[in-house]
Amino acid sequence: MIPTILGITLVCFILIQFVPGGPVEEMIARVRSAQSMRGMDASHSISEEEIENIKAYYGFDKPAYIRYFTWLGNVMRLNLGTSYSYEEPVWNVIVSKFPISLFFGLTSFFLSYIICIPLGMLKAVKNKSIFDTISSIVIFTGYVIPGYALGILLIIFLGGGSFLNWFPLSGIVSDNFEELSFFGKFFDFLHHMVLPLICYMASEFAFLTMLMKNSLLEEINKDYMRTALVKGASFNTAVWKHAFRNSLIPLATRMSQIFTIMFAGALLIEKVFDIDGMGLLVFNSIVSRDYNVVMGIILLTSIMTLLGRLFSDILYAAIDPRITFK
Repeated sequence: MIPTILGITLVCFILIQFVPGGPVEEMIARVRSAQSMRGMDASHSISEEEIENIKAYYGFDKPAYIRYFTWLGNVMRLNLGTSYSYEEPVWNVIVSKFPISLFFGLTSFFLSYIICIPLGMLKAVKNKSIFDTISSIVIFTGYVIPGYALGILLIIFLGGGSFLNWFPLSGIVSDNFEELSFFGKFFDFLHHMVLPLICYMASEFAFLTMLMKNSLLEEINKDYMRTALVKGASFNTAVWKHAFRNSLIPLATRMSQIFTIMFAGALLIEKVFDIDGMGLLVFNSIVSRDYNVVMGIILLTSIMTLLGRLFSDILYAAIDPRITFK
């Protein structure tokens, strides 16, 4: 895992060097713009010495490889650096976006598994029935519609756009949120989260449901299931006692996402519902060339993703006794 993390950060750091612009250029443009507004000649407002001082302030007076090892050394001391845009520690900037992204990540993750596993099982048991057909149409409709497009449709039909006014248009709380009681705040927050959550869950919901269905169907058609039925076991008993556990193995791979849910973010969905989450932070950091924030998010996401892969391997061994770490 450690060499992989080093490789990811090194490649990303190198790629960032080829991105035009940067904090130095942005600062120079900002100073020239400010001085131009005061009637000064923008083309001669900053001397070469001042430009060099700006580069030194941001650390860009050193070669790229030295900057990388300096950044890596700071990371080893649990210091992700300072944000150029927010002018505060990168960790504080990232943590400020955690609550809403963590809520969306955890809620959509657990709701998807709680609903999709039994729904997938029911679709497998009732394969090719009317229920299976209708539910597949609904599921695939949600899968093919992008989350942001689904959000726009939900706002039009349910958010007071043109039809029903059941849910708020945007934001995560109402304007009078502070005046509400504890339970009032709780339900107000949930009221605002319903439509965005549907958009977050749509594609993952369809994928997990069909994965569970196809995995269980494959297990039902295997020889050990026919053997269990011949020995007198009922179909439901054979499914629950034998096929169900084996069908969960493919889903264990998706469980690795539980480690990255704190970084869950969907830029376009957040833009549609005016939510300031991780997706918007990543986008703004890339646009403003806030390299420290970008590298900080890449590092933390990489660590969590690799930990998630390890967690998936442990789940494999727990679900399937044939798999060991020996």
